[in-house]
Amino acid sequence: MTTTEAIATARGLVKTYGSGEAAVRALDGVDVDFERGRMTAIMGPSGSGKSTLMHCMAGLDRVDSGEVVVDGEPVSRMRERELTRLRRTRLGFVFQAFNLVPTLTALENITLPLDIARRPVDQAQLAQVVDAVGLSDRLSHKPGQLSGGQQQRVACARALVTRPAVVFADEPTGNLDSTSSGEVLGFLRRSVDELGQSVVMVTHDPTAASYAHRVLFLADGRLVAEVADPTPETVLATLGSLTPQRAAAEATL
Repeated sequence: MTTTEAIATARGLVKTYGSGEAAVRALDGVDVDFERGRMTAIMGPSGSGKSTLMHCMAGLDRVDSGEVVVDGEPVSRMRERELTRLRRTRLGFVFQAFNLVPTLTALENITLPLDIARRPVDQAQLAQVVDAVGLSDRLSHKPGQLSGGQQQRVACARALVTRPAVVFADEPTGNLDSTSSGEVLGFLRRSVDELGQSVVMVTHDPTAASYAHRVLFLADGRLVAEVADPTPETVLATLGSLTPQRAAAEATL
């Protein structure tokens, strides 16, 4: 899985939780490249390591061994202070929980990362993101006055307003109905196609994965399959093929 234009790479990633007989190897020597200016989805059965991979790529979790590089930055070798700076300036995050501040307006939530970092707001970038997310008439509303889909779009705008190298999205539609999910996923895809953003998304939903340019599949901490230009049907078929593989592997232990 190589690419001439990667925004983030991992080589030989190993991550183990627990110790002794209770140890679980969440990542088992993963090599992967995430393409610049593309949307990549990560899928796999429960316990496959998909969220662990994303968290390690984003510097939210430490690897036991291996190398992570994001936009030229050696994430896996950074100290905590350096990681904090990287996450504030070069990475964007969208989680299943919207993580909005209830006392702030939508606009204040969007610009919050810049305010914390004491960086000026690029008004042109802000206007472009707000227009793309379709919330121009909701900027003065607080989260409690917004629907779930609108709150998640605020979270997406917050992730993009800093012009990050990569947006990491962990189950971004997990708390949304199908209509709101489509709105959020459509925005994430447009942020790639129209704004040149790079997005890495963990999801369990084949329909959500079909918005990506490419889907990577994990099983037992290893990359085992890849689908380009996915549809819900090709994603489901690939997921279905992983279950027999996992059962066969466990039968040989």
